[in-house]
Amino acid sequence: MPNLLSIIIPAYNEANYIEQVLDRVVASLTKNRLDAEIIVVDDSSKDNTIARVEDFIATHPEVSLRLIASKPNRGKGFVIRKGIEAATADYVLVQDADFEYDPNDYPLLLEPVLKGMADVVYGSRFSGGNPHRILFFWHSIGNKFLTFLSNMFTNLNLTDMETGYKLFKREVIQQIRLRENRFGFEPEVTAKISRVPGIRIYEVGISYYGRTYAEGKKINWKDGVKAIYCILKYNLWAR
Repeated sequence: MPNLLSIIIPAYNEANYIEQVLDRVVASLTKNRLDAEIIVVDDSSKDNTIARVEDFIATHPEVSLRLIASKPNRGKGFVIRKGIEAATADYVLVQDADFEYDPNDYPLLLEPVLKGMADVVYGSRFSGGNPHRILFFWHSIGNKFLTFLSNMFTNLNLTDMETGYKLFKREVIQQIRLRENRFGFEPEVTAKISRVPGIRIYEVGISYYGRTYAEGKKINWKDGVKAIYCILKYNLWAR
């Protein structure tokens, strides 16, 4: 019998956080009695991220956890694709290898699909009453602009297209051919998901504990420009 969830964790130089993130993921699965496989895809880290994951596997034999070492470094979108290809559970969820997103929100993300109402669920950082760390004004403006631009073309009314928490039915996401290797994954998958006939997309409010650049945040303004390009590319030019 397949697991309920395949949790994909893309990782690049996350040695300072990865074990604690895995602890939190496992604690949430245990608390909520969720059967899941965890797939860590390392994007050719230069620190000892892989060694930390291997140590975790060795000390937690009861956890269904696979490590995929991807070389050379290709970007977050590429390793997410690798994880999607390897997934075997009913639903696929992306979990960043840091503390920005809270695994205790898994039941919120699962509720619409388990009730038979949704095929895809986005976790919004900008709706709901859950805690949100206050950080960068221009980042929030940028995220809202990208969501607005994406919505114009997809005709969706998302509040957070760029969210890192996206849950998919496995048979849906594995049928979509994805190409972007970096942070273009978010607008690309949104554009392509929106065109799946009869697709049911839901959005739920989640907690968000954003981190600073000193704490390891990697996305920057160049990725925002690329996101605009990807919104145009996958909604207009590459249909």
